[in-house]
Amino acid sequence: MKGVIFERVGDPDVLKVVERSDPNPATGEVLIDVCGTALNYADLLQRRGTYLMDSGVEALLGIECSGIIAGTGEGVSGWHVGDRVCALLSGGGYAERVCVPATQLLPCPEGVSLLDAAALPEAACTLWSNLRDIGCLQPGETVLIHGGAGGVGSLAIQWARHWGARVLTTAGSSDKLKRCLALGADVGINYRTDDFVHVVRDVTQGRGVDLILDNMGAQYLEHNIDALAYDGRIVMIGLQGGREASVHLGKMMGKRASLHTTSLRDRSATAKQAIVAGVVRDVWPLLKAGLIKPVIDRVFALGEVSDAHHYMESGCHIGKIVMDSRR
Repeated sequence: MKGVIFERVGDPDVLKVVERSDPNPATGEVLIDVCGTALNYADLLQRRGTYLMDSGVEALLGIECSGIIAGTGEGVSGWHVGDRVCALLSGGGYAERVCVPATQLLPCPEGVSLLDAAALPEAACTLWSNLRDIGCLQPGETVLIHGGAGGVGSLAIQWARHWGARVLTTAGSSDKLKRCLALGADVGINYRTDDFVHVVRDVTQGRGVDLILDNMGAQYLEHNIDALAYDGRIVMIGLQGGREASVHLGKMMGKRASLHTTSLRDRSATAKQAIVAGVVRDVWPLLKAGLIKPVIDRVFALGEVSDAHHYMESGCHIGKIVMDSRR
């Protein structure tokens, strides 16, 4: 089969498509003929050599995919050869075939093409585990989603809106904010020109937001605390703005605020199974009904992986960048 490797860290041109041995499913795993895989910011960090990976995590790129089950290992039940699926992976999605624990499979949602479904597992599991599970977002609450034009943000906006929350979001251009508003955001904030804390205070009449989904880390931490309402929660899923910060504990205590730092890729198999079940219960019905949808910016061939990474690094995309593994 064809698969992507990189023998050294560096820019996107280190990525190469090579012939690799077909994987074989172990006990509890299924083999997927991959249709598509989507790019994630973690892929860029991993290629650059700056991703904080557990030593036991698969070193190959690609943490989600869609495709058709081509084989099953011992002990797998409920899934069959020929099933259309998408999956949450620890790595290896940049390939024509991949093995994955059956507990991390999701059925391809009705009404969503198999290729488009490649853009769903990571975003859906991230939004559910952080907005619904850890963040405990309730209908009627106000949530601030940073990076609303990204792959996670564009789906999170839609889901939070249909969950009954008021949605504020940040993005870096007027075009991206227009798309965020079209997806269901109530308020869009240009982080390049506006102070999001001032905007939050203005539109909430000084109250602040109940929950913040943050991908920036250190750069936004103090401002996020300022933007919180009493009993507000920050769920930090990324460190694009730095890894080290000072926390004003007195300010947090004064607001009874909480800060959660979390990741998805290195969670236990049991935790991932619970997240996948929550996604199928709370997100998949909205996809089936056509109320939310994956946002796909561009589709590249697997052989264009370097171009896909260059494009993602440009920051021009809205939603997900997908690679078609059949091309």
